[in-house]
Formats: sequence, structure tokens, C-alpha cells
Amino acid sequence: MVAADEITLTGIQAARERIRPYFRRTELIASHTLSQRLGAHVYLKLEVFQKTGSFKVRGAFNKLLTLPTGTRHNGVVAVSGGNHAQAVAYAAVKLGRRSVILMPESTPGNYVDATRGYGAEVILTRDVHEAFARVADYESQGFVNVHPFDDPLVIAGAGTLGLEILEDLPQVTDVVVSIGGGGLMTGVATALKSQKPQIRLWGVETEGADAMAQALAAGHIVRLPAITSAARTLGAPAVTELTLAMARKHLESVTVVSDAEAIAALKILLERAKILTELAASCTLAAADRLRPNFAPDSHVVLILCGGNLAVEDLCRYNA
Repeated sequence: MVAADEITLTGIQAARERIRPYFRRTELIASHTLSQRLGAHVYLKLEVFQKTGSFKVRGAFNKLLTLPTGTRHNGVVAVSGGNHAQAVAYAAVKLGRRSVILMPESTPGNYVDATRGYGAEVILTRDVHEAFARVADYESQGFVNVHPFDDPLVIAGAGTLGLEILEDLPQVTDVVVSIGGGGLMTGVATALKSQKPQIRLWGVETEGADAMAQALAAGHIVRLPAITSAARTLGAPAVTELTLAMARKHLESVTVVSDAEAIAALKILLERAKILTELAASCTLAAADRLRPNFAPDSHVVLILCGGNLAVEDLCRYNA
């Protein structure tokens, strides 16, 4: 289990220097349309254009680049239903390591194909719970587990995104961030709040993938029996003690939106901003619509568009 004192601004800054040759510093752009819609200055952090299509590659490289060379031949193992899988597979092939990715059978075909395309061995499991249970078998064979969010190096890599936001927009007042397991939120919160404590962070989940909202309401970690949201890349079965504590400490709230709201926001982003996202990213706009009373004309609001790996068949289905 990761301790809070393992996540520091210094660690995030070191991560950026470590991964600099391997990732893309994505743009932060202003949106006139969304600024009018929300009654504030609104900006989009475009991780949809990150290598492998999501922010996850930042943490994957930071983890793999710190592994001892003795583990090179045994490789790495990871559990993911999407973006983390592709990120670990891509980082592994770039660094000459073997990768095994455990993916639930419900994973969309485009994620499976892309992960295999990056050279990973993909093992399909009945569900995400079985996938996590099988990790120990690979660890016993010498594989290193690259956890999607309960790892200080993975979290620090994700936090590099926060450094970029503050550098590009020093006047930022609000950041809206998606929560799966909470690693992105934890890294970004550390990067931002360590330098500008008055920044407000707003968490977002979708119904059926709301492990953080349920944990905050219950006062302890809640394990979801299944992920029923169409936003499958938010599909962590549970958050961790660290990410729950960071949410309590740093988030103004967690807004849980419906899949229908996220789909409507996806269409707005595509039609008006010409950016195609997955639901795990468009849900930030859906949440910002609900949060509008909290913003003022002089607010500077950043929506983190964390990923864009949407299957064409899913897009067509959303518009059916």
C-alpha cells in the first residue's frame, strides 16, 4: 500500500525529467464555446493526443524506467481494461521488456487489439477481480506488477500533467479531473496544491463506476461488485486508502454523472471543439455543467481530457 508521504512534488518533478524523452507534452487550449457555456474561462488539457491516446503512458514509463536491469527478462505484468494496458505495453516494447497484460473478457476489442499491437501478451479473464487475483502468479515468476494507480511511481508520472497545467496557466482556479482508482487525481492534486493551495479540484465519476463517491459516502473503501458504466476506463473495482485520503483532503466534491450525460458531453466536444474523447474524459464536461454555479466570470477552469481511445462501433452506438 502506498503511503501519502511517498507522493511529493519533488518526486513528480523527478518523474518529468526521467520520462521526458518518451512522452508528449500535450497542449492546453482555451475554448470559446465552453467558456460561454459555463460562464467562465474554460480550457481543455488534451491528453487525448498523448502517446497511446491517454495520460497513462506517463506513469508507465516512470515505473519501468526505475526497474533494476535484473528484471529485464522476466518482464512486467499489469491489469487493465484499456488505457493502462496500452501504456504498459508501449513502454515495455520501447524499453525492451516483456509485458503480460491481464484484461477482463468484457474489454472492447479495440483495446485488446491495440495492446497486442504494442507487443504485449494479453490474457483475458472472467472479470477484473480475477485479473487482479492472477497477478500474484506472475509475480512469483519474477514479473514486476505495474499497478494502474496504487504505485507511487505511476502516480508521480500522472502528476506531471499537473505541472504542465500550472506552467501553461498560472492563473488556473479550478481543475475538473476524472477518477477511476484515483491515481491521476492524486498526482495532479499533489502537483497543483503543493504550488498553489487555493486551486480547487473537482472529481468526476460515472454511475456504475463510482467507487470513490461510494467510499466517501461510506467512510471506508467500497468494492464494487461489477462495473456497469459504459465508461469502462473508469472501471476500478475499488479505490485505495491513499487515494481515498487524498480525495478527502484535496477535492471539493465528487460529481457522479450518468452515461447519458457523458455521451451528450462527448458529442458537444466532438461537434464544437472537434475533439473525440472517451466517456472517461467527456464526463468532465458533464460534471462542469452541474458545477457551473461554483464558477465566476473570472474563474479559469481546466477540464482534463484524460483519454481518447474510443472504439468507432461505440461511437456509432452512442449516436443510434
